[in-house]
Amino acid sequence: MATAMFRPLLPQRPSPQTPSAQGLRLLLGTCLGTALALLAGRALLLQLTPTPTPDTPLSSLRAWRLLSPDPALRREVSLLLASREPTGSARQRQGLWGQGWGRDPLAALVLKRAAQAAEAAGEADQAHGLWQSLWQRFPGSPASADALYSLGRQQPRWRQLLLQRFPAHPAALAAALELGRSPASRLAASLQLARWGPRWPGAEVLLVQACRGRDGALQPQQRRQLALGLAQLGRGQTALDCLRGLSGDPALELALGQALFKGDLSQQGLADRRLLALAQRWPTTAAAREASALLSQREGAETRAWLVQLPASLQDSAAVQARLALDGQRPWQGVLKRWPRDPASWELQWQLARQALLQQRWSQAALILQALAPDQLAPPLAARQLFWLGYCQWRLGDGVRAQRLWRQVLTLAPGGYYSWRARLHLGEKELDLLRPPGAPAAPLARPLWQPLASGDAGLDRLWRLNQPLEAWESWRFWRGGRPPQVASDLRLEGRLRTGVGDDWIGLGQLEQASLRLPQGSCQQQADLEGQLNPLRYGEFFGEAAAAAGLDPALLQAVARQESRFTAGVESPVGALGLMQLMPDTANELAGRRLEAASLKDPALNSRLGARYLRQLLEQWQGNPVLAVASYNAGPGAVAHWLKAGLGSDSPKPASGAISLERDPELWIEAIPYPETRLYTKKVLGNLWSYRRLNQGAGSGC
Repeated sequence: MATAMFRPLLPQRPSPQTPSAQGLRLLLGTCLGTALALLAGRALLLQLTPTPTPDTPLSSLRAWRLLSPDPALRREVSLLLASREPTGSARQRQGLWGQGWGRDPLAALVLKRAAQAAEAAGEADQAHGLWQSLWQRFPGSPASADALYSLGRQQPRWRQLLLQRFPAHPAALAAALELGRSPASRLAASLQLARWGPRWPGAEVLLVQACRGRDGALQPQQRRQLALGLAQLGRGQTALDCLRGLSGDPALELALGQALFKGDLSQQGLADRRLLALAQRWPTTAAAREASALLSQREGAETRAWLVQLPASLQDSAAVQARLALDGQRPWQGVLKRWPRDPASWELQWQLARQALLQQRWSQAALILQALAPDQLAPPLAARQLFWLGYCQWRLGDGVRAQRLWRQVLTLAPGGYYSWRARLHLGEKELDLLRPPGAPAAPLARPLWQPLASGDAGLDRLWRLNQPLEAWESWRFWRGGRPPQVASDLRLEGRLRTGVGDDWIGLGQLEQASLRLPQGSCQQQADLEGQLNPLRYGEFFGEAAAAAGLDPALLQAVARQESRFTAGVESPVGALGLMQLMPDTANELAGRRLEAASLKDPALNSRLGARYLRQLLEQWQGNPVLAVASYNAGPGAVAHWLKAGLGSDSPKPASGAISLERDPELWIEAIPYPETRLYTKKVLGNLWSYRRLNQGAGSGC
């Protein structure tokens, strides 16, 4: 008893038995609560994680790079910040340091940018190490093409590997031009460029030299490859000379026909014969269908002689039947009903409607315009259809319906020519383009950044991080240099090209896409309008507009149509530069003789172009239609049209000549020069779009 009383109190061992149900529930509840809290915290973190874009303020980017706990975000921000710094600057190199970690494709891009920055800073050894690391870690990345190009400066084997692994990449095209001076090297370069990049600067000279036999004898297949490249450049006759009588496959024959089709009369005759032969030899191919469509566009009495020689399957096509209907050989109603969504039917409807409009047969024009539903047309063509249908209703006395149709135009085409004309009919003020010379002109506002929305997460991320060149090179690498065929790819490639400064091809592709894409929402159409009308050379155009007393939007609009903002372009008749000035006109405007090369200077060219536009506007009392038409056709031609009066292309309307004051839209449609007619509508539509975009109305939605 005593022993038991004085036993020391020892800590008790935990019982080996199973925990109670209550304790188990507590444990499980704690774990579940922790897990839910972690998931909720992660969801909240993802929701609050910023998405940097080129429009993100610089202060925000710097704060995120310094304070964000997310290393992936810090890398994205570092790339955006680096894109705003001069290549090779200390700030750029410091910002890229340590961001090439992991296997994410962005790591390859960081290594590429860091290597380029080291080269620009004169750190050759560091650049070499970065290029080697890029190639070793990311051999399949498009960025590695630049690594092989740079490493190949000292070791030619790297260049050969580049040509094999990345043949369509711009780095490979640049390397092809540097293969060497031996005949064999020049021939290899010519063949590489003909297949993968005939439009690459410097390629055309090599292709022509190779075809002339300066680099050795050519095999038949080599001649075909070179000829295809030259045909894609529009050098139809040179391509034919290169073939030396050899026949081609459907793709080559079509390319030859397309190139010759745009040449002089003798070349057009060759085009007709080759296109007909293509259609007869390969009648079931897509190339044959395109050939028959081209033949259907030929004007003159000989067109029907070509068309009746086509195979029966091609004669029974939308393009051929539409042409026969336009010539009165077929009922037009049947063509539109059978092929309502074919571009040939769209063109047939417009040509027939235009004839009726110019003859002021409003009921007949309305009947033709209503033969296709607006949703069967591409958006710009539907806007044209609805505008003129509203115009017909207005002339027939139904103003309420006319206004309803014109409001539909604004939804389909928030910008452009028909939006401008519809808004004027709905009560908006006319354009006022003149202001006192020397008065400051408000600069056009920089448009907001738009996502690429390509459907490819990698491309979209590169675009969002202000890496348009990398996005373009990746796209070209993945497609193997194949040209886009569908409308969505045309739009995507057009945006990528304009993103890297290739407005000449890129804007052309966007225009093609706009005529093929299905109708979208008003905002989607407004976004496309902004892409079709980018701001370029804002500083030069702003200064030139202020000096001449013009709206800067007018200079943007003219340059957009004249040169697609390509300062070095020269027209077949010798017009030069952004505003496509003829040398004699430029000399007169400058008051001295100018070297032709100086007209490719954007600053000088924009000043002289603005001065000329000012003169034309003063001559025509500020009338934008006459001034723009004169810029293209010359003031003498416009004065003649005004004096003689513009009528119709066919029988004269009962009411006589068309008046510019009373019927401005009809007057523009009656311009006898097709080029000037289209030019006037394009420039005025561009001007309206730039004004709307600059006012923040942008969309009008």
